[in-house]
Formats: sequence, C-alpha cells, structure tokens
Amino acid sequence: MDRAAPRPVHFSPDAAPDAGLVTLLGDVARAVGDVPALLELARAAGAKAPLPGQGRTSTLWELLATVAAVDVAAARIFEPHFDALAILAQSGVDPVDGHGEGRGKEPGQSRGAWGVFAAEGPGARLEAKAGDAGILLSGSKPWCSLASKLDSAVITAHTVTGGRAAFAVDLRHPGVTCEEPAWVARGLREIPSGTVHFSQVPAVPLGGDNWYFSRPGFAWGGMGVAACWLGGAVGVARDYRDSLIAAAESGREPDQIALAALGETDRILTAAFQYLARTAARIDAEAGATAGTGTGGAKPATGPSEWSEALRVRGTAASAVERVLALVTSNRGPAPLAFDEQYAKRMADLALYVRQHHGMRDDAQLGKLTLKEGQPW
Repeated sequence: MDRAAPRPVHFSPDAAPDAGLVTLLGDVARAVGDVPALLELARAAGAKAPLPGQGRTSTLWELLATVAAVDVAAARIFEPHFDALAILAQSGVDPVDGHGEGRGKEPGQSRGAWGVFAAEGPGARLEAKAGDAGILLSGSKPWCSLASKLDSAVITAHTVTGGRAAFAVDLRHPGVTCEEPAWVARGLREIPSGTVHFSQVPAVPLGGDNWYFSRPGFAWGGMGVAACWLGGAVGVARDYRDSLIAAAESGREPDQIALAALGETDRILTAAFQYLARTAARIDAEAGATAGTGTGGAKPATGPSEWSEALRVRGTAASAVERVLALVTSNRGPAPLAFDEQYAKRMADLALYVRQHHGMRDDAQLGKLTLKEGQPW
C-alpha cells in the first residue's frame, strides 16, 4: 500500500502548524538509512530547536516524537545531538568552541554533530586527570553510538576525587580510537554502539564532579528519550490504522478484536502524551519561576524529585510502547514482519530502543524514592 505523507506528532494544547517541521519530516523520510544525511539534518535542526526548561519543552519533545514516528533510528540520531547542545548550554559552554577553538565556524554555528556518552560497563573505565595542557582523558568508554561518524561528544569520566564529571571532547583528536562493534541486532542496524578508547585526549570540563547527574537537565534529557519512544509507537499505531483502512477498502472490514486493539492503542498513546505534555508544562513553569536566580533559568537541583518524575514518565512511556507493540504485532500477524520493510524496521528499532528502560529495576528505584519523598497521589 502507498504510505501516507509524514505528519507531525502534536500533544500540547497550544501546538500550531509548522511548515518547517513538515519540510524536515520529508527530508528525514528521504534520508532513512543514510547516517551522514541524518546527522546533517540533526545538526541543522539543532540550531533551531528549543532547549528544555526554557518555555518550549513540549515543542522540543514533539519534534523528537515526530522524527521517531517517521523513523526510530533517525530519532536515535537527533536526540543525543539535541541533548548535547542542552548540556553545553546548561554548563555555559558554547558548542561553537566547546573545545577551546571554533575551527573557523561562523558565529552561532554548532560545531558538527554531537553525541552523549555516559554509560558504564565492565572492563571499561575512562579517567580524567589534570596535566600541564589541562584535563586529559585516558581509558575506554562503552556504548558510544556512531562515535566514528560524530565530530564531538559530551562524555562522563571518573575523576581523581572519586566522582564522575562531564567533559566536551573532540572525537577527531588523534588520541581517539573507535572500535567497530560486532552489531548483530536487527534493530537500529545503522547506529551500532561500540567502545571508544582515549589516550591523553584534551577535554573541556562541563560543571564539576557529579554536576552532570545532579542538574535538572539530566532528568529532562531522560524524558526526551521517552518522547522518542512514544513517537516510535505512534509510527507503529499509524501503520496499524492504515492497514485496517486498506483492508476495509478491499472489502475486508476489521472485526471487533482488531477494532478493540486500535481503540486500546488510541487511549494508551493519548494518556501517555497527555502526561508528557503536563510534565513539559510543569518543567517550563518551574524553570521560569527561577529565571534570574543565577541558574540560567533552570530549576536548581532539589535532590531526587526531578528524577522521580523522569522515572514516572519513562516507565509510563515504556509500558505504553510495550503494549502497543504487543497489540499491533499480534493483530497484524507475521506477513508485514516478513514482507513490509518499513514496518519490520520500525518494530525492530523500537523494540531495541525501548530497552534503554530498565523495567522493574527502574520501578524499584522509583519505589525507593517514593518511600523517601512521598508521592503526588
């Protein structure tokens, strides 16, 4: 069947038509699978996208969800670039000269494509030490998606004081070596994540020890990922709805089971997006109330409460995605998984991406915080 033209995902009550977003969607759809082209689109979009906590958080999350609805892997490229720009802004570092020099870029132009590498893994440790030339990074960092194709990254490393801190790093430095991972997954095949090795690589500090994890933006970034998950589920839901319409047009009306699955999908996604919109509005309201307090308009860290909200949002989104995947795949059967490339790719990409949520372990963390902090209910 013919694919409908990509369309935006809107969940905030004040969303308005955006011609630029429609154009971006067409560009993303044409660039699916072309990583360099998607990186360039992410860089261009990042120059115009709002930052979280500055009054237009819902617009940012709608943009991420919209890209994911077109192609989950594309969102997996856009989201870390946007997150890196937000981290740099929150730290007061200009992305143009995040490494102490601008390499001839025009004023206000972001220096290439960015990633965010904060994962830890057994047998891999990255350390930051002060030297005559400033902070130098040495060691290894796992789960560095697309490192060989990026220009720069925000990276966390262990410090001599026993904490972890964030740094801006030039990935084109000769001391950086990117492994080519043996990526056997069928999902996110164009975005493999491997280990990167650093040898005396200069780095620009972003905040002090543990600033990266204690800032409100850490929770905001985690919720931006949830927006991508939900956007991917929208793509799956649209595929399902379109398949029912196509079947009806060919004389095969959907039965009650198929309609019930579509109805449940609708209410699940609607509820999840309403929660996301409410959370975005709260973030902007609280951040706006602290503007001019020396925090750059961002709400000061108040302990785990901000992360509690992130855990709620991420858990709600992950559960919604898992249920939508189950509903749609059980009702559509094996044929589209076997013969519809776009649908099969979307299902595989989203199933892998949502595994960034840690399931019951994240719920256990939220339960612990609920005992300590109380609860909104």
